Amino acid sequence: MRYLTLAATLLTAAVAAPAFAQDAPDPAKVFARMDTDKSGDVSKAEWLAAGRKEAGFARIDANSDGKITLDEMKAAIAARAKKAE
Repeated sequence: MRYLTLAATLLTAAVAAPAFAQDAPDPAKVFARMDTDKSGDVSKAEWLAAGRKEAGFARIDANSDGKITLDEMKAAIAARAKKAE
């Protein structure tokens, strides 16, 4: 009986684990949603229009040029995922 209970517990854990795992968002999809004018970068206006905070824009805009590129977005998402580990 204990083996059956153990097997059921392990099966439940194996099935439920993916539901609780939270993968980092796809940077390209996030970027595409925010780049509303399709200029290839996200301006501060687009960032704020997406409901994001100004402080987040400054953190991601690594070279402080007033726009976020896809590479900057990817680096920020990767850093956040690594920090969460």
